[in-house]
Amino acid sequence: MRLRKIKNAQERLKAENNIYYIENPVLYKGKWKSLFNNDNPIHIEIGCGKGQFMMELSKRNPNINYIAIEKYDSILLRILEKAMDDKPSNLKLSVIDAKEITNYFADGEVSRIYLNFSDPWPKNAHAKRRLTSKSFLDNYKKILIPYGEIFQKTDNRGLFEFSIESFNENNFSLSHISLDLHSDYEKYPDNITTEFEDKWSKLGPIYRLEARKRD
Repeated sequence: MRLRKIKNAQERLKAENNIYYIENPVLYKGKWKSLFNNDNPIHIEIGCGKGQFMMELSKRNPNINYIAIEKYDSILLRILEKAMDDKPSNLKLSVIDAKEITNYFADGEVSRIYLNFSDPWPKNAHAKRRLTSKSFLDNYKKILIPYGEIFQKTDNRGLFEFSIESFNENNFSLSHISLDLHSDYEKYPDNITTEFEDKWSKLGPIYRLEARKRD
């Protein structure tokens, strides 16, 4: 899917006069909880899209601190617009490239990571770009607490199979695996959908897993 670049997105993020967008996230490495003024666990979503998932998640769980990160400011602007309307007290947003995540989060600072419908990078030559490849998992392990978790959803069977193998090879244990999430509704009644999920679940199965860091 082609990214539609929004003119002056970075300037608009800064100019909204809001408490949600964090312009210089590197300054808060090891200090993210200070932005929330509490000691609640931190959960992050890597690639938050237009924000439907994260907005609902933050609403349902006021005792969790949520940070939505995106590589592109044009995309982050859309979730900021939702935040300005709904005004969640437990949500922050920042432009962060996942491959540099250890520059922005300290060791053991994050309790859970969400990977929802990440780019599958289907060509074998691009496997290292997948967000569940070894280099990414090594970085996630650094920022996660002991036994920290990664929740993944995807509509791409190839990426899902790759992820299962990668998690197993990189010291994660797997649970709650679903090969058709929306048919397993009774097992996952609290599933929160993304905009992408609402559209594509009608065309094929959604795959889901939970991975837990072994310590």
